[in-house]
Parts: sequence; C-alpha cells; structure tokens
Amino acid sequence: MGLAMASAAVEAGAERIQIWGPFESSVSELRRTRESPRLPGWPIPERIELVHDPSVFAEGTILVNAIPTQFMRPVWSRIAPFAPADSAIISTAKGLEIGSGARPSEILLESLENPIVCALSGPTIAAELIRKLPALMVAASSSSAVAARARQAFGTRSLRIYESDDLVGVELAGAVKNVIALAAGICDGLELGSNAKSALLARGLAEMTRFGLAHGARSDTFFGVAGVGDLATTCFSPEGRNRSCGEALARGSSLAEYLEAQRCVVEGVSTVESVRRAAGTFGLDMPITEMVGRIIFDGLDPWKAIEELMSRPSGAEGLRVT
Repeated sequence: MGLAMASAAVEAGAERIQIWGPFESSVSELRRTRESPRLPGWPIPERIELVHDPSVFAEGTILVNAIPTQFMRPVWSRIAPFAPADSAIISTAKGLEIGSGARPSEILLESLENPIVCALSGPTIAAELIRKLPALMVAASSSSAVAARARQAFGTRSLRIYESDDLVGVELAGAVKNVIALAAGICDGLELGSNAKSALLARGLAEMTRFGLAHGARSDTFFGVAGVGDLATTCFSPEGRNRSCGEALARGSSLAEYLEAQRCVVEGVSTVESVRRAAGTFGLDMPITEMVGRIIFDGLDPWKAIEELMSRPSGAEGLRVT
C-alpha cells in the first residue's frame, strides 16, 4: 500500500517522494529491480526514492504510515527521533494492536511528539490502485486541514478522496471488517453459496456498526466508503488476504501453514482477539466475530460454527447496542 500511495502522490504532483523501509536488504533489492514482488509487472516510478536511513523523516512535510498495525510501535520508535514535532501523519494501517487493542492513530500518538493523525481508508486493493482503476477513499482526522491535505496529496483522476472527522469510526471499520472477511472466506471454503455470504456481510456490518457505536463512532461511517464499501471489497476480492485466509482454513489448512506459505500479514487474525475482548467489556453481541475467534484459536470446526449461528434465536432485524 505504501507503493500504491506513493504512485498516487506522483500523479498528484508531489515534488519529492521517499519510501523508507526498515530492512536494508529489502530496500536494496527494490532499488536494484525497481519492482515489488507483491506488485509484479509494475515498475516503480523513477521519481520514487527508496531509502533505509530514518533521518529522511526530518525532511518530510507529510509522513505516511503503511506499516501493519502489529509492527507499528517498534518501527515508529526507530523513526520518532527524526520525525518533526506536530507532524501530519497519514495512516493506511487497518487493525487493532494485540494486547492493548490500540488503533493505529493511538499508537502514533503514543510514539511521536504531538502528531496530527489522519486515517486514509476505503476499498483499495493496491494492485488495482497502481493500475489506476477508479477507487474511493476517506481521509478521517480531527483536523479538517490535515484531512484536506491528504485529499490534495493523494487524490487523482482515478482516486477520489472524501473527508471525515470520524477518525474512530473509520479506523474501527477498517479493523473489524477484516474479521468479517475471514468469515466470508470460510463461507467460500465451505462453498455455502451467495445467499449465505451476502447474509454474512449484512450481519457482519451490523456487528461492525455496533462495535463502533460503543466506542463513540458514528453509524453513518459504517454505511459509507470506509465501512460497507471496504467490507464488500475485502470479502469478495480474490486478492483479499483475510478472505483468502478464511477460505484456506475452511479447506483444511492450518493457520501456521497458510501464513508461512503466504509470507504476508493477515490483519484480521491479529485483530479478532482484541475485538472479542472489547466486545466482552462492552457487553456487545458479536456472534460472527466470536465464531471466527473460536475457529482460529480454539479449533472449532467451521461446520459446527455454522450450525451454532443458524440455531441462534430469531427476532426482529435491527441494530442493538447494549
């Protein structure tokens, strides 16, 4: 995603773009080949500089966080001494930190000196972004000026960016939808059909919204680009890592085998326990999230999980927050 956003910044007219990587060998390989193994066939534009020295952050006017949530804290602790105070940080990370349950913006606020954080989120598969296929995102920040800067810095003819002040809602939508995407992949792996998968998305959206409202988010955020829009892409795209992971688990792969083979971060796996814990604290009914957690961590058979979900008491459809 870092490369995809850098590509958008090139098109939007940025004067200088530098991508920093924490691993010197990986940065050197990208410099040599000018191609990422995750984006085969796409040459990295020459205007994008690839660097490993963290001192470059002192020169940045906008800093972009594309580090997966679970690795943000140690990585940004390395960057912090070089980041200017009151930096504008645009974050594309989605998830909740294991243990603390912190959102990406909260990790940044704890790691840096008075940063102004903006979450940039939405239904954005990186491989489609670099092909300049039409896409929408939401820039969410408590600072309208920083949200506007994000829109101006990355908005292009093919990437339309809306603005929002619901930072909590946008980040929680991006985190919980990954858990629902794992469930959608399980549906695919069990070959349950379109009826079941569409029903799962509808009830999954209810869980996302319920979770967000309990944390002070606005319901309209979950029915917009960062909510239902991102949920649909993650649950249906063949390239969705969380969906693909759920499918593999339903087909008999172990989680360790899948993660080792893919060598990628599946944020929903790391996030599900934080969501379950918070749901318990708030007394929230989140049965899909609960079943995903039991399948991944307790070894619950996916067919048994479906049986339990389908045998739950029926009632009036609606969104209940307790």
